[in-house]
Amino acid sequence: MRIAISGKSGCGNTTVSKLVADALGFTMINFTFRTLSEEKGIEFWTFCKQAEQTDEYDLEVDRRQVEMAMAQEHCVLGSRLAIWMLKDADLKIYLTASSEERARRITEREGGSLSERMEQTQRRDANDSKRYLRLYGIDNSDTSIADLVIDTSQLGPEQVADLIIAEVHKRDKH
Repeated sequence: MRIAISGKSGCGNTTVSKLVADALGFTMINFTFRTLSEEKGIEFWTFCKQAEQTDEYDLEVDRRQVEMAMAQEHCVLGSRLAIWMLKDADLKIYLTASSEERARRITEREGGSLSERMEQTQRRDANDSKRYLRLYGIDNSDTSIADLVIDTSQLGPEQVADLIIAEVHKRDKH
């Protein structure tokens, strides 16, 4: 079984993907812009700015994620575009949260001021959405492709993971 989990920054993709993968004994695949920026030795926000000028980073991240997922029999792929890019996923989950909650979580994780993170998050969302539409014709706010949409604003990561795991078990019985 391959599970794809997507959502915008701060929705809990990485944390929830790891919890689900660990609970099910699946391989977790979370190759992201952040991973590639670290591989290339480029500071993350500088990397994001560079990505606005070239398609190579998006294409590399997306290609490598799908290759990694397809090499596994059982995995959880957590990324912004997982539910669209991993077409053969058995379960597609989209996580949402209010922009305020996402900015709060990012501030907790990365530091800085809430207002600064709110502005960065909104700018990143707009830039990401524009790129995904241009590169792939994907509207990353259209959740109709997802099997399950979960608003994580008022839920802890364990609660979100439990909802996904329950869905996996429900599907396993069929």
